[in-house]
Formats: sequence, C-alpha cells, structure tokens
Amino acid sequence: MPSWFDSIATWLFKYSPRAFARGEFVTAPVVPVLALMVVGALLLLLVLVLHARLRTLRPADRVVLAVVRSAVVLLVLACLFRPGLVIASAVPQRNVLAVVYDDTRSMRIRDSEGAAGADSTRLGAVRATFSDSGALLRTLSERFAVRRFGFAGAAAPVRGVSEVDGRGTRSDLAQALTDVREDLNGMPLAGIVLVSDGADNGSGALDDALLALRAQRVPVYTVGVGRERFERDVAVERVQAPRRSLAGATILVEADVRLRGTDKNDVTLTVEADGRVVATETLRAPARGDLVTTRVRIPPLAAGVHRLAVRARPLSGEIVTENNEWQTSLEVRSGPDRVLYLEGEPRPEFAFLRRAVSADSAVEVVGLMRSAERKFLRLGVRDSLELMSGFPATREELFRYRALVLGSVEAGFFTVEQLRMLADFVSVRGGSLLVLGGRASLSEGGFAGTPVADVLPLTLTRAEPNAEGPAITVRVRPTRSGDVHPALQLGPSIDASRQRWDSMPALTMVNQLGAVRAGATVLLAGRTDDGRSDVPVLAWQRYGRGMSAVFGVQDSWLWKMDSSVEVDDRTHETFWRQVLRWLVDDVPSPFEITATPARVAPGEPIMLRAQVNTPLFAEVNDATVNATVTGPDGRSETLPLEWALRDDGSYTARFTPRDTGRYTIDAEAGRGRDSLQYATTSLLVDDRGADVAQAELRTALLQRIAEETGGRYYPLSDAARVADDAVYTNAGVTVREARDLWDMPAVFLTLALLLGFEWGYRRWRGLA
Repeated sequence: MPSWFDSIATWLFKYSPRAFARGEFVTAPVVPVLALMVVGALLLLLVLVLHARLRTLRPADRVVLAVVRSAVVLLVLACLFRPGLVIASAVPQRNVLAVVYDDTRSMRIRDSEGAAGADSTRLGAVRATFSDSGALLRTLSERFAVRRFGFAGAAAPVRGVSEVDGRGTRSDLAQALTDVREDLNGMPLAGIVLVSDGADNGSGALDDALLALRAQRVPVYTVGVGRERFERDVAVERVQAPRRSLAGATILVEADVRLRGTDKNDVTLTVEADGRVVATETLRAPARGDLVTTRVRIPPLAAGVHRLAVRARPLSGEIVTENNEWQTSLEVRSGPDRVLYLEGEPRPEFAFLRRAVSADSAVEVVGLMRSAERKFLRLGVRDSLELMSGFPATREELFRYRALVLGSVEAGFFTVEQLRMLADFVSVRGGSLLVLGGRASLSEGGFAGTPVADVLPLTLTRAEPNAEGPAITVRVRPTRSGDVHPALQLGPSIDASRQRWDSMPALTMVNQLGAVRAGATVLLAGRTDDGRSDVPVLAWQRYGRGMSAVFGVQDSWLWKMDSSVEVDDRTHETFWRQVLRWLVDDVPSPFEITATPARVAPGEPIMLRAQVNTPLFAEVNDATVNATVTGPDGRSETLPLEWALRDDGSYTARFTPRDTGRYTIDAEAGRGRDSLQYATTSLLVDDRGADVAQAELRTALLQRIAEETGGRYYPLSDAARVADDAVYTNAGVTVREARDLWDMPAVFLTLALLLGFEWGYRRWRGLA
C-alpha cells in the first residue's frame, strides 16, 4: 500500500490503519448503554413512521430520505457511545526483534527480476532489501534491538545478511522458529521477521512451533521471496519407493512429476540404480492441471544397498533444474523370510500355494497340514523338532516366523492361549496374519468372539459351518486401491495388469464375509452371479505393530488349473509370490536401527534410532547399544546410543556426516551376559538439496504462519511495511495508550456528507 494512502488514512482517522488492525476497541458511553439503545430505537422508529406517513412524497423519495436520516441518527448515536482504541506498542529500544533469513539452496534461484545490480537471485534481492545500510534495517534498529539469524535445518545467529550464502539443503521452518524462540528466551521478544520462499521439508512439527509462539504472544511477520509460479518447469516433487525389499522382487516406484510449459512435448523419466538405467517412462502433460503421477517398475536388484535416482530431462530455458532429480537409498535383503502356513484339512489350496512360491529363494513357506486327529504333515521344516507337536504352543516358537497363513481350520483347533498368541503375533510381534476362505475358517470356523476376530479387517458373526452348502461363484477384480498395489501387479504396466485381471477365471467362496472395519482397505472385490459387486475378497488393515488380511475365496488354485488358463501361464505363481512378499516386507526384527532423515546433505545432523526388544518382543530399557558409522572413504566412527526416556526400548544418538556418498551403519545391542543382537542400515548423503524439489514461492504456508501467530505476510517488495507494523505488538515491553475515535475527522466528514446529500437530493427532486 503506498505511503500517500497511509498519510491520508491517518489524517482521516487520526491513527494509522495498522493501529486499527492491532488495537482493542472500547467504549465509554455518556449515559448508560441501555438508555442510549432505547433512545436510538425510538428515534429510528420516529423517522420511519414520519416518512411512512408523508403521502405527498413518492415512495422512492420517502425511502431515500428515511435511509439518509436513519444513517445520521445511527452515526450520532455511535458517537454518544464514545468509542476508543487501546493500542499496545513496543517501547523503543526496549525490545528484541529477530530477523531470520532463509539460508538454503533454493534462495540461489535466479527468479527475482527486481533484484539490485547484477545479482538476480532470491538471495540477492534479500540482501538488497535487508542490507545493514538500507532504510529498512536502519528503521528497525531505531525501534528495536535487532538480532539476525540464518536457518536451513536449524537456526544460528549471523552478524548480517551478507553472511547468508544459500548453501543449506533442507528447510526446517519449525526447527528454525523453535531455535530462535529458545535462543532469545528470557529477552523481551517483540516479534520475528521470517524471510523465506516457504520451502519446508524438515522433520519438525510446525503446528507445535506455532502454538508455542502463540502462547507467548510473539507474532511472526513473514516475507515471501521468489515467484509463485514458473512458466517452464519440470520437477520431480515426490517419490515413493520402499526403503527395504527382498531380493528377487520387482520394485514399484511412484513419482509425482510437475510438467509445466512443455509445449505438449513428451518428457523422459529415467530410474537409475547405482548409475545404471533400469527403467524409463515417457510422460506427457495432462489435459487439466500440471501434475502427473506415474508408477515405474524396477526389475529385481541384487542383495545389498543401492542408490536409486529418478531423473526427468530438463526443458530448454528452465529456471530451476535442481528439482529434476530425486535420489534415495534402497536396501535389498536376501532372506529367506519364513512363513507358517496352517491347513486344517487336505485341500488343493495347500499344495498349489506352496508350489507357487517354491522357486522363490527369498520366501520360505513352512507347511503344517492336519491329516488326521493329532496327526500333521510337516513340510519345509529345518529339523525334526520344528512343529513336532503341531501348531506352536509357545510365543518364542511362534514369533520366529514373520507371517502366518491360516487356511480352513476351526477356532476349536487352538487353545485359548494359542488364540491370544495369534493376536499378539500381530499386535506385539508385528507379524502379518493372512486368513484364507474355507468351510472351517472365519465366521464358519467359530472365530467370532475370539481374540483373532478383533485383529481381522472384516467383522465376524456367529455362523454354522458350511460343510455341505453350495459355494458362491465370484469374479475377482482389483479396487482402485488394488490397481496400484505392488502385490497385485500381474503385468509389466498398470494397464496390462488390469487386462490380466479382467481375464482371470472366476473363483468360489463359502464364507459369509462381514463388513469392512473402519481403517481397513479393500484391494480385491468380487462380483457374484446374483449381481452383488462389492464383496470384499481381499482386505487388510494395520493392527498394533503388524497387519492382518483376509482372502475370502477358497480355490485360488483355479487360476492355475482352470481350462481357460494356458499351461505355461505364471499368473498364479506371480500373485502368491507377491502377496507373501508383501506380508513379510515390513515385519520388524527384535533389533532394528534407522537413520532419519534417510537423505541429508553434508553438515546436516541425522538421528540414529534403535529399537531393542527381546525375542518375545518385550522392550528392553537397560541394554548397551553402539553404532559404528562407516563413511564413503572407509573411515569409521563408533557412537553410543542413549535410552530415550519417553519410549520403551528406544535408543538414540545424533550423527553429522561431513562427506557426500553412502554411509553404512552397523549397530549392536547387548544386555548383561545375554548374547548380542546386530542390525544394519544405510544413509545417503548428497548436496543436491531437498528444498528445491518444490522451489516456487509457497505463499499459502507463509500466510498461515503469520495468521496463526498474529503477524502479517508481505511480498518482498512490501517488506518496508514491517517496520511500522512490528511496533504494534503485545509481546515484550509495551505501553498501552487509549485514544478516542468518536471525534475523528472522518466522523465529521461523514456526517457532513450525509446532510449535504439530503439537501442536494431534496433540491434535485424539488422538495426543498
């Protein structure tokens, strides 16, 4: 807003418009409020009645004159209330004002045409506006004790904006605001001026940081830098890829790519593993919007740690090319992960499921089938003692497996303790439980009301076993969630997978499948012969540490043996191999270590967090945990991890990498004389910067920060207004001043205009 407008507004209203925005309105009526309201109502009623009875005037004239005279009465009545404004303003040189500069790589983008001199970067524009010799800093320094900070992952004091060089690779607004507030704790902090492009990709909780500032009544004045929209830009904004995978598995990578100004030309997206191109996708700008979501299938990778890079080819004339690439790290483990499959009766499903995954070296299915009373067929056991007495009777024996598959076996087969163990296998151990359809499973198997029923994603009702009843034919198709789920991809592309599902033969089911629980997801739905098309064939949900799923059909082996299926068709094998891999993928081990975030730049701290449990997955709080970090140059550093008091079994330490490349983290945990446990993870360190993934000015976020703390948002071109607005604050050392509003020039002018309008209207209409 121009300064001449502020001058005129101040003269009319006696006070600055900013004072109205910051002040508190009060009244001091000359007589009791009730009396004023009664008199005002009587006067308005009198005006309306008198004008309604003036039959000598036209209706339009009566309305105009009644409205004008009513406005005069209301204005005089408002003055009799004697309104005032109580303004709290900072005492000069008694308060601290923090000026916080964004010090990340996105500030080096050249999109600030108005920058002074030859430097057209965002940082150059900030230096020109907030230079120590500039008018804005001089004005702020006259009114406040100015403290300057630069921030990327964290905030640190600087002597001036000239020390900000834009080399940080991660913007953490929450951490920056928290650091400034804590650094100035105990000082009279009048406000914070945050100068940034709004990029926020830190791990801090922004809501918590804003809540703390609002509790201390510290306003944040945000200054936006950069363009809100690039006309030509290709940006890989988000990549969703698994951090861990089993060897031999096809990996599905989902990427959100923004395509703007491509002139309807195709853009090539490539995925590289350790510098080698493993997948390519051609993208075209959508008809509506500019964001394209694509899913790329990566062929199986060898066991070990791999560096994945998703790259989009730049456009000619593109301002920002740093956001055309996204890198991450992927750990591929060799396995094998063990799955226990229990069947209560001989049926083809048992043989065909085990045969489908027999060639998969990463998944080992241990089969246990009841052949007669107290007699079992054991397949895939490692020694003669494993499962010798049938289904595991202790948690220690059961928790060795990563997933359980229950076939057609009734609840009465298990003891009460074993039913509790099944529930704990999911919630406590973090394993996966898959229940198949069958004449003695689910509701028909009497599981309703047992601990297992609470775990499943479908509700169970008490039902009689369907021993001889007819089976229902159902044609299975993926839902919208199932279309993109990695476990259900039956072709080289999403479209090819859908076509294959459309040609799959029908299956049968004998169970009454209940309603889907809140929070559960249906991946496969069935259409029956009677027209019902919403039968939840495959549904899953998270439960405690683990997950549970229900596959409600009884004869998936028809996908292999139906007459319409080719002899060499591998769809059945592909389906079960992918489903079982999905079940074991995210199952935790008793001892694990993670590095957060998984991708950082040199000099950025990371958090090492280890979770230590016993083999029965009870948290251990008295362990000794050490991590050995090996850098890309081969040098190692051993760090002790301390117990995090708030989380049982959790141990943490901070580590700051100095060089780019891949770091390997090997951890060991011991407890007294107990044997040691080992875990490993990896960390990718590069200097490309996560803050440029979304490099456009994020005005909405900066406006939200300002609004929630009582501040205001300004474009960089209007940053000079901060000096006047920051004076009106309730934080720090302030002085409160009460000022009258009823005798403002604007009130007299408004009254004169109303009376003048009435006289002019009467003259124009010949009524004077």
